[in-house]
Amino acid sequence: MDQHSTTNGEMQMTDGSGLVPGGFRPAQEVVGEGEPLSLRNEFAEVVVRKVRTRNGVRLEICAPRLGYAIRLCPLQLEALTWQSSEVFSGFLTEPFGPTGEPMQT
Repeated sequence: MDQHSTTNGEMQMTDGSGLVPGGFRPAQEVVGEGEPLSLRNEFAEVVVRKVRTRNGVRLEICAPRLGYAIRLCPLQLEALTWQSSEVFSGFLTEPFGPTGEPMQT
């Protein structure tokens, strides 16, 4: 993973191709953005922020230690509330993310 500075000085993790794991180019399609909020404990660290893209507002979630990131629309975020805790427990079968290449979104 390489780190690249965006125009606002923020560091973004990329795989050398310019794509953040998750499939989007950092800051390329972001029109506006909110202040990042960092959450961490002894097991994980995430940085979340509201971003405005050409396709509307999204919540961007980045895992800087692992180099993964995703942008979720309001419907995708609402769908998270429909899930049971067992669904999220299933995500932890691979606690360091999927093996192999990141999925393109």
